[in-house]
Amino acid sequence: MPREHLRIVVPAGGIGAARFLRGLLIAAPQAEVTVIGNTGDDITLFGLRVCPDLDTVMYTLGGGIHEEQGWGRRDETFVLRDELAAYGAGPAWFGLGDRDLATHVVRTQLLGAGYPLSAVTAALCRRWEPGVTLLPMSDERVETHVVIEDPSAAAGSGRRRAVHFQEYWVRLHAEPVAHSIVSVGAEDARPGPGVLEAIAAADLVVLPPSNPVVSIGTILSVPGIRAALESTPAPVVGVSPIVAGSPVRGMADKVLAAVGVETSAAAVALHYGPALLDGWLVDESDAAAVPVVEQAGIACRAVPLLMRDTAATATMARAALELAGRTGATA
Repeated sequence: MPREHLRIVVPAGGIGAARFLRGLLIAAPQAEVTVIGNTGDDITLFGLRVCPDLDTVMYTLGGGIHEEQGWGRRDETFVLRDELAAYGAGPAWFGLGDRDLATHVVRTQLLGAGYPLSAVTAALCRRWEPGVTLLPMSDERVETHVVIEDPSAAAGSGRRRAVHFQEYWVRLHAEPVAHSIVSVGAEDARPGPGVLEAIAAADLVVLPPSNPVVSIGTILSVPGIRAALESTPAPVVGVSPIVAGSPVRGMADKVLAAVGVETSAAAVALHYGPALLDGWLVDESDAAAVPVVEQAGIACRAVPLLMRDTAATATMARAALELAGRTGATA
């Protein structure tokens, strides 16, 4: 199928996914791209519903992202945050900027009026025009929690407690050992409106370099989504978030260890498995992983995977499209 007619589905979470999507839109400018956004990072702060991964995709593709951070709004101010801190209102560890807060106020108002998250997300995207259809993975509330040693317990007690992923990552800087990852509410959730339909109609599915446990893994934990991806006739091609044995950014190594997976490009491919993946891109520094992945029945290619700029990212995306052409009729 000609590239400009492709219907591409991208399950996405975090900064890496948003930046990859920007390159994908350059590599396939006429393609119809549907993004299935991770909502496991969502959290309620100061009475407002915050959806970090949905907003990062929306801001990045809509031209409003803080480029250096990769999250939050550019030209941000923090007057309200500082005023809340002056009152001693917490949590102080999660700083919301004034421009960003406007998004959360609108979202919370619409959710409070009874609109589902999918409809609210579509309404927010009308302002930003991201160039993709952004679908929350579910309208039901699903939150990723991390089980760690309870810091309030006596040393050596072995007592553990679960904290929200945002607390683990932002407040605790992913320093405590993650013993397990729990997608709270996932087993009772349903795929959001349009999610299964988009997968069924896709010509290609791309797993971007997102965290395989707390981003893509959380999306796959919603009943019906993994099964739909495994049964689609469209090629499913993934991009490794691990380069030379380390995450490009974030704490993937910490949460991979929690689910018993080695921090390597090959191990992540095998974690997803050949039932899900048809193709896998690894960085040139991980070329030794290619035969390991291919032995498992997954087509693999080594290419540069560092998203140094938009041009490099577009080249990565083209490599994903080319690999898909080797595994199915998409070229």
